[in-house]
Amino acid sequence: MDSKNKMQAVLERLGIQAENSGTSTGSEWVTSTGDYFSSISPVDGEAIAAVQATDAAAYARVMERATAAFKEWRTVPAPQRGEVVRQIGDALRAHKEDLGTLVSYEMGKSYQEGLGEVQEMIDICDFAVGLSRQLYGLTMHSERPAHRMYEQYHPLGVVGIISAFNFPVAVWSWNTMLAWVCGDVCVWKPSEKAPLSALACQHIVAPIFARNGYPEGISCLIQGDYRVGEWLSQDKRIPLVSATGSTRMGKIVAATVAERLGRSLLELGGNNAIIISPEADMEIAIRGALFGAVGTAGQRCTTTRRLIVHSSVYEQVKERLVAAYGKLNIGNPLDEKHHVGPLIDKEAVSAYLKTIDAVQQEGGRVLIPARVLEGPGFESGCYVQPTIVEAENHYQKVQEETFAPILYLLRYETLEEAIEMQNAVPQGLSSAIMTLNMREAEQFLSAAGSDCGIANVNIGTSGAEIGGAFGGEKETGGGRESGSDAWKVYMRRQTNTINYSTALPLAQGIKFDI
Repeated sequence: MDSKNKMQAVLERLGIQAENSGTSTGSEWVTSTGDYFSSISPVDGEAIAAVQATDAAAYARVMERATAAFKEWRTVPAPQRGEVVRQIGDALRAHKEDLGTLVSYEMGKSYQEGLGEVQEMIDICDFAVGLSRQLYGLTMHSERPAHRMYEQYHPLGVVGIISAFNFPVAVWSWNTMLAWVCGDVCVWKPSEKAPLSALACQHIVAPIFARNGYPEGISCLIQGDYRVGEWLSQDKRIPLVSATGSTRMGKIVAATVAERLGRSLLELGGNNAIIISPEADMEIAIRGALFGAVGTAGQRCTTTRRLIVHSSVYEQVKERLVAAYGKLNIGNPLDEKHHVGPLIDKEAVSAYLKTIDAVQQEGGRVLIPARVLEGPGFESGCYVQPTIVEAENHYQKVQEETFAPILYLLRYETLEEAIEMQNAVPQGLSSAIMTLNMREAEQFLSAAGSDCGIANVNIGTSGAEIGGAFGGEKETGGGRESGSDAWKVYMRRQTNTINYSTALPLAQGIKFDI
């Protein structure tokens, strides 16, 4: 079976047709007057299928269903909600290869990374199932006799989710699986650059809610451009908006949601660095830097964009990296012999080229010619050569995030200088140090070390596990998703005091006698 026929079979198994409604409350696909837009694969430049954008009337229908469903879903015991998520995890296991293939083809990441993204979804389902029996509150002692105090967490309401193209399904699952076991319902606006992966997810989860007898509106989907996302940000019925994407987008969402005193969970840009110490295991350091820089063609928020290398090993690292880049296979990501696939679209290619030109004007030295690849297999015009640029940390383009495989090589003399360079960017997502020196590692992880939300030792900046909370500081937005106690953002906290005495003593010993 050739690639096109194979892809068509995958789409059919995932319930995707040539033209699709983009609006859903679960099993119900809502009619709309919105325009159809096509999902274009960066792999070959072909239109995969078309999706109809959500219009105002369809959005109103979604919110009507979602707000009604919340009133029922919030009363379902959390372990029973967890049982539904367990079944979703099993369904994802059954569809792992097909969904991973679609993610790879629609977004352009390697097939192995596509499978890995679906595995992340499965992992967060498992995490959420256990969490459904551990939504703990606290008890505390009252200063008043015969009183008991405790706090508990209640479902928050409708959660709006705005996700980016680079992880078209995983980030949605980080939010929904936790929100669902917490008793919330979800309205998802995926990237218009990867709408079909979202359709596939809805086709997978909707029958599970229906089979268990739960109402429409727990899992909702809307589609379109930024204007559809604005409806979520502005809607007072949505207490929490989780937004993943650029810092520019996040600032707009944060301001809009804050204006109505809602909550926002932001996971935005990264400008991540690895420090390579002279005491590093060089095999681990080179492999970690290589995958971090070129994985997903440099389109992860955790992509390694800066390599801060001690001057004593700088030339060695440079030589080995250039040699490793020469061995990269670039091409169709569904072919497992290829390490690097395409950028998402020609707009991303243009940003890659403009960044290279700008950093050269600032004084950067390109070590591997930056170019757009042409010829058989590269017809989409979205394949570029991953490159390395010798630069200075203060260059304007080094301070910015470019979603492309551009790695800046920087030099340091002392660990204090390296940490200062690591922190001297507006973003604060992921960071790493490669060292076998315990003192260096601990200094990097200390309060005077990395200022990022993620700080690693002897692993790269990319590839977080779901057990830990994911997110960063500064212009990364300060939000936390996935593991640890990230679940608390999807709930409202309530403090309770129970008086079981025959008197009414007041706090702080206040007397109020009549």
